[in-house]
Amino acid sequence: MELIENLVLVFVAGLVTALATGIGALPFFFVDEFSDRWNVGLWGIASGIMVTVSLFGLVDEGLAYASGGFPTLMVGGLLAGVALVTVSDRVLDGVDLGDVGHHDHDHDHDHDATDVQTDGAGHDHGEVALEAKAFAEGDLKKLVLILGILTVHSFPEGVAVGVSFAELGLDGGLSILGFSVPLLAVFMTIAISIHNVPEGTAIAIPMQAMGLSNWRMVGAAVFSSLPQPIGAVIAFAFVSWAEAFLPFGFGFAAGAMVYLVATEFIPEALETGADLPNRGYPQLLAGLAAGVISMIPVLYV
Repeated sequence: MELIENLVLVFVAGLVTALATGIGALPFFFVDEFSDRWNVGLWGIASGIMVTVSLFGLVDEGLAYASGGFPTLMVGGLLAGVALVTVSDRVLDGVDLGDVGHHDHDHDHDHDATDVQTDGAGHDHGEVALEAKAFAEGDLKKLVLILGILTVHSFPEGVAVGVSFAELGLDGGLSILGFSVPLLAVFMTIAISIHNVPEGTAIAIPMQAMGLSNWRMVGAAVFSSLPQPIGAVIAFAFVSWAEAFLPFGFGFAAGAMVYLVATEFIPEALETGADLPNRGYPQLLAGLAAGVISMIPVLYV
């Protein structure tokens, strides 16, 4: 029974990160445009938090569990995390989403979908545009395909949440709903939630251009992160079942997250801020600094 309760808690934490993606679409209930400065700053904050938590939280935990002080499993996990993100990117690059799920009655909409290939700042988001089109048409087959692709893309973030709960129930955590929740888990959940907000905005922008309702934009944004609670539960169940592989799990999550920050979050922030003064570097650096500084109290708890 305790295991089931723990799995439910981890799933809820993953679900929180998914719901946070929907927050990125909420501003469109009130305004027509969402500031690129805000987006760049959020990318920076999320990046700063995740790198800090990964290096000084996940890696430290992995070293602590390494047998004999030799972190072979943790190093292997780091490399595996980087490899998963790299392979995922290549798999996604090799999938031609534009030709999947089209039917004869879709032809009237083809022009609309191909026109909306940017997120308002000149960014190429064909995947986002296809998701908007699938929601607009209610194309179940296409939505299932997109969910499968998003699973590959979002799984490392869910794994990071799940692994961060490895010490759930042990002394020293925060008391939340009767559970002793590790500080690392709290801040990893917050970090990924913050990252998901501008991601939700990027998804909502082309949907707004297609004339979709506000609530459909929120639903699509949340839909894009649904794999995260699933990945969180799988990762937590694995490290709970095979405690000897904890160093690998911590290393895997750290490697995936740092690599994601370096290859996706930072480039996305710079692309979003391309039209800002100084190409958005001040907002990005300010966000990074804020993310790192916010973690300093955690490092000394």
